[in-house]
Formats: sequence, structure tokens, C-alpha cells
Amino acid sequence: MSMHTGESEQGLRKIIDITRLISIALLTLHFYYYCYAAFSRWQLTSGLTDRVLSNIRRTGLFDHFMTSKLLALCFLVISLIGAKGRKDEKLNYKKVSAYLGSGLLIYFLSYAGLMASSDGVTSAWLYISLTIIGFILLLTGGTLLSRVIQLKVNSKDVFNKENETFPQEERKLENEYSINLPARYNLKGKIRRSWINIINPFRSLLVLGSPGSGKSYFVIRHAITQHISKGFTMFVYDFKYDDLSRIVYNTWLKNKHVYQVKPDFYVINFDDLTRSHRCNPLDHSTMSDITDAAESSRTILMGLNREWIKRQGDFFVESPINFLSAVIWFLRRYRDGEFCTLPHVIELMQVDYDRLFSVLRTEQEIEVLINPFITAYLNDAMEQLEGQIAAAKVAMARLSSPQLYYVLSGNDFTLDINNPAKPKIICMGNNPQKIQIYGAVLSLYVTRLVKLVNKKGGLKSSLIFDEFPTIYLNNIDSLIATARSNKVATILGVQDFSQLRKDYGREQADVIMNIVGNVISGQVTGDTAKQLSERFGKIMQDRSSFSTNSADTSVSHSKQLESAIPPSRISTLSSGEFVGLVADDPNEKITLKTFHSEIINNHEALKKEQESYKEIPVIRLLDNMMVQHNYLQIKQDIQEIVQVEMERMLNDPQLKHLVIVKDQ
Repeated sequence: MSMHTGESEQGLRKIIDITRLISIALLTLHFYYYCYAAFSRWQLTSGLTDRVLSNIRRTGLFDHFMTSKLLALCFLVISLIGAKGRKDEKLNYKKVSAYLGSGLLIYFLSYAGLMASSDGVTSAWLYISLTIIGFILLLTGGTLLSRVIQLKVNSKDVFNKENETFPQEERKLENEYSINLPARYNLKGKIRRSWINIINPFRSLLVLGSPGSGKSYFVIRHAITQHISKGFTMFVYDFKYDDLSRIVYNTWLKNKHVYQVKPDFYVINFDDLTRSHRCNPLDHSTMSDITDAAESSRTILMGLNREWIKRQGDFFVESPINFLSAVIWFLRRYRDGEFCTLPHVIELMQVDYDRLFSVLRTEQEIEVLINPFITAYLNDAMEQLEGQIAAAKVAMARLSSPQLYYVLSGNDFTLDINNPAKPKIICMGNNPQKIQIYGAVLSLYVTRLVKLVNKKGGLKSSLIFDEFPTIYLNNIDSLIATARSNKVATILGVQDFSQLRKDYGREQADVIMNIVGNVISGQVTGDTAKQLSERFGKIMQDRSSFSTNSADTSVSHSKQLESAIPPSRISTLSSGEFVGLVADDPNEKITLKTFHSEIINNHEALKKEQESYKEIPVIRLLDNMMVQHNYLQIKQDIQEIVQVEMERMLNDPQLKHLVIVKDQ
């Protein structure tokens, strides 16, 4: 181990000084020899110096004009190699180069000074002056060079971008399920091509990013087109209808031939009924027991009252859910579900308590659910009863519109999209201006669809949710955890973790964030950026530091484990720039799972493709009279059901006791 002591430094300094003195001595001899006439006139010669110079001449030092001059320069360079000047962070190579370049130029071109005048003394003065100036400039430049040559702190990389780069997957790993996104990334200042390979989408994909970060344009649209081209059945929740639906429809038109059984295309759209199919989410054939009614009830009420999500288990939350479950199951059992639709449920809930409770009592399976309400009603506990039921009635009344009734009461298709005999591609559109109403209904569709899809024996399918927090999907964590074995790929688009936490509650939001296998994130901030940074892990990074005092400047270099992608970097991502982590497969391992890259889109090609898209066709010709007739027919159906059941109970001695007649 070497030790820097005062004695060794003093010895080195003496050697440098001697070398520099030799350089000056050689240059002085050079002047004395080649400007001897001038020195004679200045009376600076002597016999002794002449004899010494004569002996030196025999060594060949003065055989050529430049020999002694070059030798003096060599000794100057040697003296500068060992120089250790105090480091200065403001110095740069441009300034040093100016000194060295001008010094060399003057040092060697000073020869022209000897030819500048016929007077030997004048030319000697000019030559010696120019050479000394060049020598001093070289000495100054060399000294400055020693003050910056070892300082390797990159002052241009103020945000430490180069240190935070790391190798990424450059192979395209494709299989029959994968989503492959071409990208480019920075590795130590060099741009390299890479691939984001989601080889196992069944482990779910979470796409994060603030508005404008490019979630749909750079990620979700490619997931749609690639999965349809690989024969997936699909459900797409299109928050801003018809942005994604047009992509789905036109991709389906181009790829029908890849399916063994050609899938049908369906769309649910409450704003333009002529371009919307009809579907009954409470179809009796898909509801096998009362738990299906309870699940549907919870979904629709949680979708209408988002604050209830955080209060599940409270008396005044569970009571409306039980009441709605009873109404749904009654209609499911009545005439084998002939009138089991959401519009019929809404209308039946609005019937006065005497007749409603009397009719519901005829179904024994829901007796346990409705007894607390009947008891409260008979005991005149109206405040409690209204607190239990009114919340459900008021919330459900918001769904009472002819347009919604029309779509919800039909049965053009069922929600089993991955049925091998009847595969389907379904798009459901929302409207950001009517999110409170449409979101609740679409939540019911999604809940029923998930239960039908997440079964064994189905085709490979994708469930794609743009702006996922705008709908409520109960037990989404269970879907992510179990759907993998049933070849169901779940893709969730979310703006920020705080948005998910606001709409789903902290606990469920944490579960969703932590169990997804693949994560792609654009620009996000705050807790989301911190969580992602911790998830991506750390890499070994170079660190350089320097400290300055009055005597010296010290420079140190080290390696430290630091965040591969710090929160500040995630917070400043540009549109199209993404970070993330992919999951691999037991049969196809990926070593480089983390990425920080810019996804490459062929903007011109995508623009041309989009311009050639066909509009979603008109499904049926419809006028307002038909929609109103359907609306009034549903109301008439409920009135007839209540009237028929009341007459049946009054005319049957065994059922007459079920009729509730409360004294006014």
C-alpha cells in the first residue's frame, strides 16, 4: 500500500523543479549559441562560457537549429507530467487548448523573428522574446491541464441520466399470447433498439399514466390489434366511446380469418341506440342461484354510490343491497325469469310498500332478506325503513330512462365472450359527461361477464378496461389471481394510484397494484412514482465527487446501489416514454424484466390506417316512439305482475295471510 507522505511529495517537487531548470538551461544555451553575435554586442560573453559551449557543441546538440529547442520542450513536458495543480471545477479543456495551441505556434514560428530584420540585435531580441512568450504559454497551459485532466465529473449530465441507464431486453420474444412493443432506450449515451415483451398477459397488465402520457395510443391499441390478430375473443370498456371501439371493429374485420369459429361483434352504446345492440345483464339463464342476485345488487349500488365501497359491512349499506337482491331474485323466479331485467327491477322497487312486500312474500327463498323490512314497516319504524330502502330506491331511480330501459331489456347476445361455440368481441362505451349513470350499468355488465368468462374450457380472451376506476368491478383481485389458468388476460388502464384508491378504497387499491404481474407506466407523480421506483429495484451506479479547500482539491470515484428509475425520473417522462416491469413464463425466462424506453409508433402508418377505418354500422332503424313504447311496456308489465299476484293471493286461502294491509 502506497503512503502519501510529506517527504515523498517534497522529493517529487524537487525532481520537477530540476527538470524544469534543465529545460530553461537548454533554452538559454540555444539562445546563446544561435544569437551569439547579439550577446557579444551586449557584452554577455566570456572565454569560460565559450569553452563550455564548444564542448557541448561536440555532443551534437547544435547540429540542427531545432534539436536544442525540441529537447528543451521535452524536458518542459516531463516536468509538467508530474505537476499536481489544485483542481478547479471552472476550468475546461477549451481554455487549456487555447494556451497550448498558441504557445506551440509562437514557440516554433518565432524562427521568423530572426529573419524579420537585417539588424542582428533587433532580430535576436524579437526571436528570444517570442520564444520565451511561447514557452511561458506552454508552461501555463500545461499547469492548467494538470488541474483538469483528472477531474471526471460530467458537468453536462446535471440530471444524472447516463448513470441511471441499464441494459434492457433487445430480443423480440413472441408467442401465441404475447404483446410485443418495439422501443428504443439510452444506454450510457447510446440509443439502442429494444422490445417490451409481455409474453404472459394472463398475469394481468396494469397501464398507468396521467392524461396525455399515451396509454391508449402507445400501449392499449397495440394490445387490442395484436390479440385480435392472434385469435383472442375480447371485451373492451371504451371510456371515451368510440375511440377504442373503432379500432376493435376494424381490426376484427381484417382478422376474421384467423379464428376457427368466426366471432360476432357487438357494441353497447347508450347515446346512439341505432348503433347499439341490446343485452340483458340479468338474463335468467346466467343466474343459477340467489348469490348471483346478491352480487349483481352489490355491483349496481356500489357503482351508483362510490362512497359505499369504503363502508361495506355497515347496516345502512348492506340493507339496501339485501332489498335489491330480494327484488332481483323474485323476478328471476317469477315465470322462470321472463321479466328478469334491470328495468323491471327498477319499476318493481317503486311499488308502494303494502303491495310490494305482499308480492315479495310469495317467494320463500327471499323471505329471510325481506323480513327485517316487513317488520320495520308493520312496527311503524318508518325512519329506519326509509333509511334502509330509500337509498336503494333513489339511487336506482336515476337509471329510469327510456334509452337505458331499451338497451337493458333486450337480448341480442349473451356475455359469455369465450364460448367456443359462439365466440364474441364486445365493446361497451361510456360517456364522460354521464359517468355516474352509465358507469353503474356498465359495472353490472362487467361483473356478470367476468363470472361467465372466468371458467374452464373457454377460448383465450382479453378483458381491456380503459380508465378502469370509472366502473366498479367487485373482487377484481380475485379475477386477476384466478383468471390466468382460464386464459383470461386482464388489462387495466389507470391514471394514477390515488385515483384507484379514491374509487376502490385503500385496501383493494393496494391489492390491485401489488398482484398485477406486468406494469407499464407513463408519467405519474407522488405516491405512485415512489411505489413504482421501489418495485423496479436498484442498480450499481458510478458516483464522482470533489471537495475544494485553500490548499487542494480532492476527487473521489465510487460505485453505489441507487434506484434504477427514481421517482423524479418517472414524474418527468415525456409522452410515449414508459417505464415498467414485465413478468415471464416458466418455459420462457426473461432476465432483463425492467425497462425505461420510448415506445416506437409509426405515426404516419397509424394515421393512414385510422383514416381508412370504417364507421361502426347502424344495427337497427329506430325512432323515439319505439323507445317510448318499450319504456311504457315495462311499467305496464310490473303493474300487471303486481295485480295478478295480489289477486292470486286474495283468492287463495293458503296465501291470503301473506297480504299486508296496514292500518292508516
